[in-house]
Amino acid sequence: MLDGADPGGAEPGGGGTVDIRVGDTITAVAARLKPVAGEDVLDAAGALVLPGLHDHHVHLRAAVAAHDSVRVGPPQVAGPAEFRHALRTAAPGADGWIRAVGYHDSVAGPLDAAALDAVVENLPVRVQHRSGALWIVNSAGLAVLGRTGHPDGRFHRDTEALQLPGRAPSAAALSTRLLSHGVTGLTDATPGQRPADLENLAAAAQSGEIAQRLHAMAPAGTAAVAGITLGPAKLILDDTDLDLDRVSDWIADSHRLDHPVAVHCVTDAQLVVTMAALREAGRHPGDRIEHAALVPDDCVAQLAELGVTVVTQPNFVAERGDEYLAEVPAADRHRLWRVASLRSAGIPLALSTDLPFGDADPWRVVAAAAHRRTPSGRLLGADERVSAAVALRMLLGRPQDPARPRRIAPGQPGDICVLAGNPVEALAEPDSGRVAATIIGGRVAWRR
Repeated sequence: MLDGADPGGAEPGGGGTVDIRVGDTITAVAARLKPVAGEDVLDAAGALVLPGLHDHHVHLRAAVAAHDSVRVGPPQVAGPAEFRHALRTAAPGADGWIRAVGYHDSVAGPLDAAALDAVVENLPVRVQHRSGALWIVNSAGLAVLGRTGHPDGRFHRDTEALQLPGRAPSAAALSTRLLSHGVTGLTDATPGQRPADLENLAAAAQSGEIAQRLHAMAPAGTAAVAGITLGPAKLILDDTDLDLDRVSDWIADSHRLDHPVAVHCVTDAQLVVTMAALREAGRHPGDRIEHAALVPDDCVAQLAELGVTVVTQPNFVAERGDEYLAEVPAADRHRLWRVASLRSAGIPLALSTDLPFGDADPWRVVAAAAHRRTPSGRLLGADERVSAAVALRMLLGRPQDPARPRRIAPGQPGDICVLAGNPVEALAEPDSGRVAATIIGGRVAWRR
């Protein structure tokens, strides 16, 4: 039981002081509840109590790998000399590989095996591009993979070629870090999940290695997996292969099995084709568009008509905004990572971090949505700002229905985030450092 807490709920900061009895679900909310024998009581007097945060788009295996990798992209690494130093001083992992993440061509230009050989020759090296769509492997790494004859060491979305034998690294440290941010649920948006991949996720959840409740995107027709819930089928589009008939047929095939879809759209062309395909194939209530990084003005009303949920990441304004200012024409910048205009149009909207391609802290997503400041402090997309309270609600959604926030009310899941300090200040200055406790299924999973 939580004693003397401000529930917030659907309107964070808008509740009164109450007691909350919580197990796997919330069973009672009242001005005063009498503890029963054997019941633990958490004194949250004066704190803001919210539903636990759900990160609606992450890549768990990539995030676990990134947790033990060296970062070689901006802002940590900004030029060729820093890039060389980062790789040459990196410690190989237990498997002997040097793994690097976050690379962007602005650091040292396009990479291939020869460019990496000039930096590290005798140890296997793999560098992941910031987009998550490209891996570059040096010659020593190609030999380990049995791909010595590969032309350039560049693997575009070819994750199968990069699989190594052996047990995957533990996700426990990452899970604990997310608990400290108040995260009680995760949607794994990794594309092409196989039954074995889903069973591994379920095993990590059932063993407690991953404390959060897990929802995983999976192809249509995938059998249920005990320990996790299954979400929409994921499709990644590339501008070089935008075939409307192919996308429409894929969506229709999923819908025939009563299975929703989630389509990755980071360019305006990808978004236009996806909307046309949804109109042609028909839509499912659970359909989603992932990212919507660029939304042309004339697409906003069309998205609203489709009624499709958009899961987006305004944190990239705070993480990459200065690069957008340098690379995106001024007339197009208002189209980047929209929030307020999509919400005003009535589009179902949820937020996420895109971990590990975005920072793991969802409170930075909230702050970015509210402030729209680039790393140098410049304003980008002022008209797309929303209040921190509104942004926070977009991280409280249900895994199967991301745009519908959970509440502190009987019958709701027993997943709770307790924020220390004045509730008004907690929302005015979003900060994961305010998280005092994280409760999952009525159990205190983390406490500061």
